[in-house]
Amino acid sequence: MPVQGVCWFLCCRQGFSLLGRDYGEKEEEESFELRNKEDLTPNGRTPNEVTVSQPTCATNGTNGHVVSQSPVKMKKPTNEEYGMGVDEEPDLIVKGWLLREVGGSWIKHRRYWFVLSQDSLDYYTGPEKGARRLGTLVLTSLCSVIWPDKQTYKEAGYWSITVYGRKHCYRLYTKHFNEAVHWACAIQKIIDTKSPVETPTQLLIRDIEENKFNPEVVEHIYQHNAILKYTQGPLYAPLLPFPYGNLEHTYHNGKGYGSVREEAVKLFNCLQQLESAREPIPIIQGVLQTCLDLRPLRDEVYCQLVKQTSHTPSPNTAAHLRYWQLLTCMSCTFLPGSTVLKYLRFHLKRIQSQSPESEMDNYASFISEALEKTKCRECVPSWEEIQMLMNRQEMLCTVHHPGPGSCQLYISSHTTANEVVRRMQEKLGLQDSKNTFALYEQNALWEQPVAGNSLIADVLTSFTTKESESQSQWKLCFKLYCLLDADSISVDSIEYLFLFEQCHEMVVRGQLPACEEDLLALAALRLQSLVGDFSTHSPFPPLDELFPGHMLETRVLMSLSDPQAVPPCQVGGQDCPTTQRFPTGLLAGTLWSHSATVAHKQKMENDKRLRSRLKEEAAVVTTAILERWKGLAGYSSRDSMAAYLTIARQWSGFGCTLYEVDFYISSKGNFSQKLWLGVAATSVSIYKQGESEALESFPYGQICSYGVSDSNTFKITAGDRDLIFETSKLTEIMQLMNAYFSAIHRQRGKGEDADTITFTESTDVGLRHLAPTPTPTLLELPSHPV
Repeated sequence: MPVQGVCWFLCCRQGFSLLGRDYGEKEEEESFELRNKEDLTPNGRTPNEVTVSQPTCATNGTNGHVVSQSPVKMKKPTNEEYGMGVDEEPDLIVKGWLLREVGGSWIKHRRYWFVLSQDSLDYYTGPEKGARRLGTLVLTSLCSVIWPDKQTYKEAGYWSITVYGRKHCYRLYTKHFNEAVHWACAIQKIIDTKSPVETPTQLLIRDIEENKFNPEVVEHIYQHNAILKYTQGPLYAPLLPFPYGNLEHTYHNGKGYGSVREEAVKLFNCLQQLESAREPIPIIQGVLQTCLDLRPLRDEVYCQLVKQTSHTPSPNTAAHLRYWQLLTCMSCTFLPGSTVLKYLRFHLKRIQSQSPESEMDNYASFISEALEKTKCRECVPSWEEIQMLMNRQEMLCTVHHPGPGSCQLYISSHTTANEVVRRMQEKLGLQDSKNTFALYEQNALWEQPVAGNSLIADVLTSFTTKESESQSQWKLCFKLYCLLDADSISVDSIEYLFLFEQCHEMVVRGQLPACEEDLLALAALRLQSLVGDFSTHSPFPPLDELFPGHMLETRVLMSLSDPQAVPPCQVGGQDCPTTQRFPTGLLAGTLWSHSATVAHKQKMENDKRLRSRLKEEAAVVTTAILERWKGLAGYSSRDSMAAYLTIARQWSGFGCTLYEVDFYISSKGNFSQKLWLGVAATSVSIYKQGESEALESFPYGQICSYGVSDSNTFKITAGDRDLIFETSKLTEIMQLMNAYFSAIHRQRGKGEDADTITFTESTDVGLRHLAPTPTPTLLELPSHPV
């Protein structure tokens, strides 16, 4: 019973505290003292007097370290002291009562007297002279403070601050927000004044850099510092300094990572597992993924790999070469920081001089070349790419192009889309074309141009993820990008085939406005170019590959919307009053259920009728196409393509790229919805979807500026008019317009029209104008300059 009474008392007290907090109880005067310091400077250490943390534990007596020419001072915290009282401390900054979270007790928080000094945060049993010191957290530049947050206050009823140290973590609580902020500010200010902590590895790297032209001194450093050499033992602390604290407060924690220091130690364990793993690629991918997610760990992994490839007992074994293979993958994925990069280059040259004509020499040479080309990757290398890198080979990439053909090219981890475009032009004999080309990511329903500076290895890796998500096949396709001069294309060239195939893609997508008779003629010409003369045994491709599917649906829906085509019961029901026959009551649920069933059956019947009408309409269209196909007997494939393009050229917008825009607003008050924005070689035009005549057209000479005004709005200024479009294709429109302007500059030089163009980009609502330049630099062009 006494225990129950105490629990009831504590619960009531907590409840009254919450009520007081919620209903504005006046805060009491803060129970702490803030003593202003005129200057919070470092504590008198010279640059060489650095606090360091021991990175390894010498379990076998071989992993200790000796730091050359670098005196080190370690401050050993004392957990219990009975001597000097609190008031006799010379440099106190803040002191006061705080609650500290404690474990191993049914009481969650205990009240202690905390004292902040220039070097540490201590807590005592009380404020009186001679009070017992219960703990000390030494403050260094690696300590971190988590500030009070409202969520914790709502949950616990206290404002919380958390202080992370090397060995301890203090979670402190107070009822007063101002008090919590003062403590957090004071502690952070002390941390900011501390000299940066350098680990023994950092000090030794600096020594090696200073003595790199003196082989004897460098060898002496390696021989007397085991931390720089291969070890079979575990690592107990990172080689580089990382802030103490929970990862979620410093970096993203979406994948269940621990603190950066913990992840660094785990990564070294993963590296050591490579030696005995039957299949190293999953481990390599895991290490690379962690480095991609946690950028600070990249330098750490490089240092660990340099360590494990130095002074190895059996350097030429397959197990040891796994470290070199991972180092190769790292060098093709991430670049280290400048200091670690210099150290890595020195290590590679040292290995090459010590082990010439060896596998290590070959890997070191490959890595040195890779470091000259590497850019930070967007994706972790795929399984296939890692296999190729482990063998220092290139990957085979298949690039499709319009028509049935494709080309295979060898690419490295550094090959960009521009390089592939250039090589494809050389392979297909398109170097002298006046038009420009680009690579596209493409599947059966969707395509998008690849930016010129994109790494092909990243694009291919992304295909694996996309295929698993969408269950569709993705491929790289080489296509015409800017159609600058269609008249100069020879009928016998492969470029003419490109033009024909891409024009037909626009037709079946419904992006070539034409009457039904022209569409039937185009379908027949397509058949003649693919199959030849009509025969009863000739294959007939699916109708949606010849004729725009939306035309069939439109015809069927129009026929079904005719009142004469509606069943008599439905026609009669259209004039019935819509007043409610029964009041809502007990029968409402039953009536609703019955109505829903009837509606569902009606929908099923309508869908069945729609499918039946679509089949009938498809049969009619197919018969019409076959009749026209029979009349094309004797036409060659080239003649059919020429006749096809002759019909397509009747549209004034032939050669433009169409983008759907949701709405269009003009400064003169014009407003429209669901339009096409056509970007061509000479102008930008606006079309109503399905109509051949442009609503408005703006030659490039009239355009003063264009750019992104917010996340999905594109703005063009032509003379005194501002045109605003809402579209999801902002980047593609910007890239294509930049490419056309770039082509105009290359062909005409700096003409008057070109000088009036201003390229703009802004994430704000307003446009930011940039100075005109010969080549737009707003976005990387996805086509290679011809």
